[in-house]
Amino acid sequence: MRLPLRFGRGRDDQPWRQEFPYAIDADEAIGRRHFLTLAVLTSGAVLLGTVGLALRGLSDDRRRGSPRAIGRADALEVGEAAYFTYPGADDGAVVVRLGADRFVAYSQKCTHLSCAVRYRPEKRDLHCPCHEGVFDIETGEPVAGPPRRRLPRIALRQEGSMLIALEEAP
Repeated sequence: MRLPLRFGRGRDDQPWRQEFPYAIDADEAIGRRHFLTLAVLTSGAVLLGTVGLALRGLSDDRRRGSPRAIGRADALEVGEAAYFTYPGADDGAVVVRLGADRFVAYSQKCTHLSCAVRYRPEKRDLHCPCHEGVFDIETGEPVAGPPRRRLPRIALRQEGSMLIALEEAP
C-alpha cells in the first residue's frame, strides 16, 4: 500500500502539525542578527576567561607542599625507586636513588594528560604508559612521546637516614 506524498501545507487537523509547525512563519526560530550577537558575546566571554587564566598562571610560582618525611634513605638500593604521596594524600610521587648520596624525586603526574609515570630501572627513565611518554631520570625532561613539559621536581633533603620532601616546583 502506497501512501500519497504531500508537499507544502498539509491538513492542520493532525495533532503533530500543531506541536511541530510546518509553516516557517509559525516557527519561533531566532534571527541571524540575534544568533550572531549571542555568538560574539560567547566568544568574548571565552576569550576573557582564557586571558584571566593565563594571567593567573603567570603570577603563580606553583611551588607547593611543606616539609615531610617520606622514608629512610638506606631502604633504597642504588637504581631502585619508591613511591609516596606528596604534597597531598592524592598526589603520587616517586623517589629514585641514583647514587650513594644522590636522590631525585618527581611528581608521578605526566605533564601530557596526567597519567601516572613509573620508573623503569632497566632503561633508567620514567615512563608514561598512556601515550608512551618517556622522561629523563636526571632532569625530568621529556625525551620521547607527546609530553612537552618536564615533570615537576620535588626538592629533597637528607637528615640522617631520613629523606625529607621539601616542596614541589615545576
